[in-house]
Formats: sequence, structure tokens, C-alpha cells
Amino acid sequence: MALLKSGWLWRQSSVLKRWKLNWCDLWIDGSLVFYKTDSRKDYEMRVSLKSTCVNVKYGLECAGVSPPESHPRENLLVVYLKDGSTVLLCANSEDEALAWKLTIMEARRNPVFIYDPYDDTYQSVPVDGHNAVYITPGGSSGGTHHVWVHRERYDDGIGEQIALGLLAGMAAGAALRSFLWMPFWFC
Repeated sequence: MALLKSGWLWRQSSVLKRWKLNWCDLWIDGSLVFYKTDSRKDYEMRVSLKSTCVNVKYGLECAGVSPPESHPRENLLVVYLKDGSTVLLCANSEDEALAWKLTIMEARRNPVFIYDPYDDTYQSVPVDGHNAVYITPGGSSGGTHHVWVHRERYDDGIGEQIALGLLAGMAAGAALRSFLWMPFWFC
């Protein structure tokens, strides 16, 4: 797995709301992982940005959040999640906070990557308007390419709600049509 960005960030704990220094790794699959130390032995928290991240704000955009002591408000970074919770982070400088924001926004998108095991590299492949990926075999390695396609779920129960709405509309329409013919039946 390829690493997009890593470094020390201050993270506010969810229970006691205290700021603590964590080593953070942002992986190419969209996982934001927080460790106690830079040895990466055991992680404290993992956030899947592709499936849960809604928005990212940094600096003065972060209203109502107080940074840790001796850090200005410009270093703040707030990651908004789908469940309504937030991940509050603070970088060591404003430039670093902006770099983290841009990298998180990049990882949040749904890129398609090809991994070439012979070169040990990842290459981005553009997706066309029909969500199709075209790969031509060949190249200097001549080996097998592994393709990873990540798709967002679009259903979330919307299809069921539309089907039930259509069914209810047809039943109501049939009932109203029979009531419209009722005066002619009694004449």
C-alpha cells in the first residue's frame, strides 16, 4: 500500500477533548490512521475517508474550535464525517495544515490505481464518463496489471423508497379513478 502523507499532528480526543500529539498516516486507499508513535506498531484510530468524509476545512474556516496552547487558529484542520462527528486536527504550521487538507481532499476522491509489481509503483488511470477503465497491456514490464476500482454506493435505500412511492401513487390513483366513476354507477 502506498503512503500519500505522514507526519505529526495534534488530535483532539473524542472523550476528554484533550489535545494529544499523534503520528498520522494517510494511505492511498483513503485510510487516515493515527498512531501513538512513529514506529506504527499499534494504531489508536482509523478513519476511512472514501466512505465517511463529507468535508474538510482548515485555518480560519474552523469556527468554534480552539487550537491547542501555543498554536494559532490558522493551523487547525477539521474533517467532517457522515455520522455528524468531526476529527479535529492541528498542524505545526499553516502551510502544513493546507497541505494536509489538499492531500485529504485528493484521497477522498475515487481514483483508480494500477499497481505494477515489477516497478513497485502505482499509476493513476482516468475513468471515463461511463465509469469504465481501459487498460492496454504491454509496457516494459510485460507483466500482469492489478486494477483497483472503488465505487461509491449510490443506493442507501433510495431505490426502495422510489419503488414504494410509485406503488403508493398507483394505488392512490386507482382508488381515485374508481371514486370518479361512482356517480355514473348510481344513475
